[in-house]
Amino acid sequence: MDSTAPSPSVLVIGSGISGLACARALHDGGATVRVVDRGRVVGGRLATKRLDDRPVDIGARYFTVPEGAEFSDLVADWLDRGLVRPWTDTFESLTVGAPSERKSGPARYAAPKGLRSLATDLAESLRADGVPVEQNSEIEDVPGSGVVAGIRYDTIVLAMPDPQAARMLEPASPVAEELFGAEQWQPTLSVVLAWPERRWPADFHGAFVNGSLVVAFIADDGDRRGDGAPVLVVHTTAEFARAHLEHPETGIEAVIDEVNGLLGIRERPSSTYAHRWTFSNPAEQHSEPFLLRGHIAVCGDAWGAHSAVSTAWASGDALGRALTA
Repeated sequence: MDSTAPSPSVLVIGSGISGLACARALHDGGATVRVVDRGRVVGGRLATKRLDDRPVDIGARYFTVPEGAEFSDLVADWLDRGLVRPWTDTFESLTVGAPSERKSGPARYAAPKGLRSLATDLAESLRADGVPVEQNSEIEDVPGSGVVAGIRYDTIVLAMPDPQAARMLEPASPVAEELFGAEQWQPTLSVVLAWPERRWPADFHGAFVNGSLVVAFIADDGDRRGDGAPVLVVHTTAEFARAHLEHPETGIEAVIDEVNGLLGIRERPSSTYAHRWTFSNPAEQHSEPFLLRGHIAVCGDAWGAHSAVSTAWASGDALGRALTA
C-alpha cells in the first residue's frame, strides 16, 4: 500500500558522482530528492582505500576536464579550495619487450585526499541544503510503478553501471532491454603495491601498457596525490581480471612480476592489496546522455561520448536538469 504521507518526488539510488550530480541538479531545480546507497561511504567508483595509514585511489585513475564543459566550473571550485590538483599531462607508453615512449595528452587531475573526497564534498553540500544522503540503505527491487518500500516517487534514478541497474528492475522491464548486459562491461583488478622507498624514476607519473596479458595501466599514487609515497596502483587487463574476480588476491603475484619487469624493479613490494571491479567501465557507450522511461531513469559514465568521471557527472547533471525542466 502506498504511503499517505508526503513523499520525495525523486529517489536517486547510487551515491557515485553521477548520482550526486543528479541530486544537486534536482535540488537546485526545485525538486524534492532523496539519495540512497547500499555502500558504507559515498563515491562509487571514485574509490579511495586507506592502506598503511594513507589514502590510495583504487577506483578512477584521474579525471580530465573537457573544453567548454560545465564540469569545469565545479573543478575550478575544487581547485580554489585545494580539493584537487593538476597531476600530469604526460604518461609513459610501455610495450612489453620494447623501449618506453613518453606521450602527452590532456591535463589529468587528482585529489590530495583521494578522489572519494570529491564525492564526500558533493554529499556534504547536499546534506547542508537538507537533501538526505543515506548510506547502508539496501533497495533490491525497483518496479515500474515508481513505488519503493511503500513510497511513491515521480522518478527513480538508477545511478550505477547498467548490469547493476538491470538487476533491480522487473524481469519484463522495457528499461532493462535498453541497458548493456554484463558482457558489455569490462572488469579490472586494482592492485596496490607499496615499497619502503621509491624504486622507479623520479619523473615517472604513470603508464599505459601495451601487449601485456596482465597489466593495462600503472599509476604512481604518491606522485598522483602529491605526497611522494612509494606506492603504485596497477589496473589489470579485463581478461586477467575475469580469471581472478572470485579471489582477487590470487592475481597479485603475476601483477608484481609484470610490473617489476616493466619498470626494472628488483625488490618485491613490502605490502600489497587487491580490489575487484566487476563492472569497471563499459566496452561501448550509449549515444544519449541518460535514459528516462516512465518512472525509471538511468545515468552514469556509460551515457556519453566516452567513459570518464566528467561523463558520469554530465550524465547525472543532464538528467537532473531534464527532470526539473
